[in-house]
Amino acid sequence: MRTDTIRAAAVQIAPDLSGRAGTVERVLNAIAEAADKGAEFIVFPETFVPYYPYFSFVLPPVQQGAPHMELYKEAVVVPSPETQAVAGAARKRGAVIVLGVTERDHGSLYNTQLIFDADGTLALKRRKITPTYHERMVWGQGDGAGLKVVDTKVGRVGALACWEHYNPLARYTLMTQHEEIHAAHFPGSLVGPIFGEQIEVTMRHHALEAGCFVVNATGWLTEEQIAAIHPDPALQKGLRDGCMTCIVSPEGRHLAEPLTEGEGILIADLDMRLITKRKRMMDSVGHYARPELLHLVHDTNPATTRKTRDAPAPEQSEQEETADVRE
Repeated sequence: MRTDTIRAAAVQIAPDLSGRAGTVERVLNAIAEAADKGAEFIVFPETFVPYYPYFSFVLPPVQQGAPHMELYKEAVVVPSPETQAVAGAARKRGAVIVLGVTERDHGSLYNTQLIFDADGTLALKRRKITPTYHERMVWGQGDGAGLKVVDTKVGRVGALACWEHYNPLARYTLMTQHEEIHAAHFPGSLVGPIFGEQIEVTMRHHALEAGCFVVNATGWLTEEQIAAIHPDPALQKGLRDGCMTCIVSPEGRHLAEPLTEGEGILIADLDMRLITKRKRMMDSVGHYARPELLHLVHDTNPATTRKTRDAPAPEQSEQEETADVRE
C-alpha cells in the first residue's frame, strides 16, 4: 500500500471529429500540459480516440451506415502507431496514462480502455463488457479477462467505462483486487444535466465503497461540433451538458472543483494514506466482507469464437501391441 502523494489529472477536452490523427495530437498536447503541472496519472474520456460515436445517440439505425463505416476507418488498432505515440509520451513524461479508444479488431469495434505504465508499456487493454443502449449498435462485448487491477508506478489501478459502474459485480471484481486508484470515464456532452448529476453520485459512491481514489474524465463538444453531428435543434439538446470531470477521495470528497462545462484539465493531489484511513472503518472486501455468505465468481478466460483440440493418437491394433510386448 502506497503512503506517499500522487498528482492526478482528469482531462476534459473536445476530440477532433475529423479523425484519429487530430485527436491523438490533442491527447499528446494534453499529456504534456498535465505533466508540466506535475501530473503522474492522467485520465482521458471514454473512447476519446478517434471520438465517441455521438451519431448513434441521435440517428435512427437506418441512417447510421455512413458514420459507422467512418468510425471503422478511424478506429484504433492495438498496437499501432497511435498507441506507440501515447506510450512514448508516457515514457518521456514518466506518467501513467489511461486512454479510451474505439478499438478495431478485424470486423468488430470495441469500447476499449488502455492503461500505459510510466515506462511506456501497455499494462492493460480491456473492453467494456456491455455497451449501453444505443452503443450496442456500434461495439461488441468485452469479457472477464479485462476486469483486472494492474500494478503501475502510481499504485494499483483499475478501470471501468461509463455505465459499467452500474454493474455492482464488475466494480466488486476490481475492489477484491484492492485497487488504489480507479480510472473512470464517460462520453460527456450527452443526455443533459441529469447525466452529470448521476455521474457525480456514482463516482463518489464507488470511492466510498471501494476505499479508493476515483479519477473520472468526461468529454466535451463545441457548439460547432454539435451542429455538425445533427442539424435539428431538438436533437442537439441531447448532445449538451452531461459533463462531470472529477477527482474524488476515498472519503467521497471532491479534491478539486469538478469540471461541468468547457475544456480544461483538473489537477489534484492524492494522499494515499487516506485509503487506509477509510478502510480502517470499512473494508468491503476485507474485515467488512462475509465471504461465507456472499462471494463473487469471476471468469477470467478471454472470450473466443474458436477453440482447438489436438486429434487423439490412433489406437494400436492388438497385433501391434503384441509385437511391442514381444520386442
